[in-house]
Amino acid sequence: MTEPPAPIPGTLHHIEIWAPNLDRTVSDWQWLLEDLGYTLHQSWDNGRSWKLVFEQSPALTATTHNRCAPGLNHLAFHIDTADRVDLLTAKARENGWTLLFPERHPHAGGSHQHAAYLESRDGFEIELVAPLA
Repeated sequence: MTEPPAPIPGTLHHIEIWAPNLDRTVSDWQWLLEDLGYTLHQSWDNGRSWKLVFEQSPALTATTHNRCAPGLNHLAFHIDTADRVDLLTAKARENGWTLLFPERHPHAGGSHQHAAYLESRDGFEIELVAPLA
């Protein structure tokens, strides 16, 4: 059996996000991560990992995420085409995500890209960004 290549030093191993409601978080994120090619890596009573880990920790000190407070503001994902950004945006909205900056969509990040900024039901923001052709 061939050994997998060693990780490149300095690259991220995983990101862990504490979520106030694991079932709702999985509902919000699973379809997106799997559509982007992530596969479920681990599952336990209080968490799921696609290497992007969501855990409903008993040590949580709040029940909502504030993306404008210190800490995580958003996660940005490369998307291959503008059409795919639009498709994922529609799917996100069908799955309870809110489109941010709708008056500037799809160029809220500037005229050099086609992007969607979306917020989950728990206040987490993602950016789906494709280069302009």
